[in-house]
Amino acid sequence: MKKIIQVGNKGPRVRSDCFITLSLEETGGRQIRLESKVKALFGDIIIKDTESILDFFNIEHCSLHIEDSGSLPFVLAARLEAAIKALLKSDKEYLPLLIEENRYQTTKNQNRFSRLYLPGNTPSLMINAGIHKPDGVILDLEDAVAHDKKQEARFLVRNTLRQLDFYGAERMVRINQVPGGLDDLEFIVPHNVNLILVPKCEHAEQVHQVNKRIKAIKEKSAIKGNIWLMPIIESALGVINAYEIASAAENVVSLAIGLEDYTADLGTSRTNEGTESFFARSRVVVACRAAGIQPIDSVFSDVSDMEALKENVLRSKALGFDGMGCIHPRQIRVIHDNFAPQQKEIDKAKKIVNAFMEAQEKGLGVVSLGTKMIDAPVVKRAQNTINLAVNMGKLSKNWRNEE
Repeated sequence: MKKIIQVGNKGPRVRSDCFITLSLEETGGRQIRLESKVKALFGDIIIKDTESILDFFNIEHCSLHIEDSGSLPFVLAARLEAAIKALLKSDKEYLPLLIEENRYQTTKNQNRFSRLYLPGNTPSLMINAGIHKPDGVILDLEDAVAHDKKQEARFLVRNTLRQLDFYGAERMVRINQVPGGLDDLEFIVPHNVNLILVPKCEHAEQVHQVNKRIKAIKEKSAIKGNIWLMPIIESALGVINAYEIASAAENVVSLAIGLEDYTADLGTSRTNEGTESFFARSRVVVACRAAGIQPIDSVFSDVSDMEALKENVLRSKALGFDGMGCIHPRQIRVIHDNFAPQQKEIDKAKKIVNAFMEAQEKGLGVVSLGTKMIDAPVVKRAQNTINLAVNMGKLSKNWRNEE
């Protein structure tokens, strides 16, 4: 019986995507039928791109129906390759060119105030994500992708990493839970990812498994550069083992906490006040500080209530978090504005750093501000505040000379 494969998305609300129906035939050549609102303008180009992909996989006879809703070439390529590989075995990859705009690396301690989650199988939400200027863009292969769509999503995420302009945002991918998520790494490690989120992490061994597979892929593909990890703590066991996970490897740059799954594991409900998660969030912060990495808070799920989001950010910052997740671009500005140093914090930090510099210039071994002694951790925290203020344009690099 002839096998027919369908991949992609279609419907009245679907944009920037396509739906592919493919069957391989023994004779009859290539029967390609294209439905698209832009067929008059771009139909010839779409057919030419399709023919190139079929040539690449040596497919001479097939029945192919493309229902296009404005898909970009890298989306069409991902959909068609996913369909082809569901029908035949092939180790070949039809890879779009890696664009120059995305060749930047990221650093271990860079700002991660915001990270924007995007479903890994919905190209319309990906295309302009970087324009909103989140610190990181997460292409999600886990909870945001239906189980029967995960394999085709891998091809789309791979092509997105190679072709989409992220406008300087850190390129992140959330893989599926280990060990199943280890197979996701083949689709992202060689293709320009900066950071990988490891969901439902409960033991350091899961981090080691991810790193072992990353190392093997990098050696096979001759890939260089750092790939950072952000394990996500989502259970009571994960909270208990937070420091073990935070200190598991040098490329772990942060721990995130996922409160929806954590509160479900506790058998309670999540509230805006967060009393039910206070212990877990505090433990994650302490574990991260002890390990010298960044603690990152959970997402705030009400995308319509900006005032409640602001209050949540301020509570998060007061607990010691360095950032949080978001699920809508409108949340980014509120998160940045409230995680950023406030003027009162900046003024205090300037006084501390000034006092420290003046003591050094005078050769004094003791630093004081007024009647209070200032020790090294206080100076370090003040300098971090100054650096953040400078990076966010709230303070000039030459602030001391301008006073």
